[in-house]
Amino acid sequence: MFRHVVLLKWTEDATEEQRAEVARRLSTLPDAIPELRSYQIGHDAGVNQGNFSFGVVADFDSAEDYIVYRDHPVHLAVIKECIAPILADRAAVQYEL
Repeated sequence: MFRHVVLLKWTEDATEEQRAEVARRLSTLPDAIPELRSYQIGHDAGVNQGNFSFGVVADFDSAEDYIVYRDHPVHLAVIKECIAPILADRAAVQYEL
């Protein structure tokens, strides 16, 4: 099993509608990309100051399946159309389970 974790921090001027659209569009990816075995997304709960705004945890059978997801046109469209316009910072890690 191969895991991809990404944390996103939104710009100060990101609207609630933009943040909601990111979640809505990302939630469609499991139906579009069969290589996804598990896909969890969520907005930060706001318990601690300084956290990132949004998190994604995605599991795959292999690193090759992750590459399919990474380069998939539907995924890339979400990044370009929804995430990039409001992205202030990003952190990611991939690892074997």
